Amino acid sequence: MTELTLWKKQEIEKLRRDMDLLFRRFRRGFGVPRALLEAAESFAVDLSETENSLILRVEVPGLKPEDIQVTVTEDTLTLKGETRERRVEKGETYQRVEKRSQSFSRTLTLPCRVLTDEVKATYKDDILQIVLPKCKPQEARGITIEVR
Repeated sequence: MTELTLWKKQEIEKLRRDMDLLFRRFRRGFGVPRALLEAAESFAVDLSETENSLILRVEVPGLKPEDIQVTVTEDTLTLKGETRERRVEKGETYQRVEKRSQSFSRTLTLPCRVLTDEVKATYKDDILQIVLPKCKPQEARGITIEVR
């Protein structure tokens, strides 16, 4: 039965990638800036695994910790972020105000289930590090069959 679950998960992940590609191509035709479309994909992501945890390192240059939101379920991790910039230029007879905002979202499927209550995140030198403790594998349980 686990093979069926694994196959289903792989097929769903393939469908998600295909849909993401389709929407990226679709949005390009409507004047959405390419930099905004690729912002979430441009961050370098490194996922490593130890015996007890997964360690995710993401380079997010130019973002502050308060601009980043991390959401974790048992088998997925979502990074969302938004930056806002406001610039005011004053002259003798004018005042110019420029506002700019960018947002991104990226969802990663984790290779195993994690303990969501024990996830820790730190931010230093434009590197976001997230430590995700793994769930203990469930042990097989045997039952006795009663013969009458």
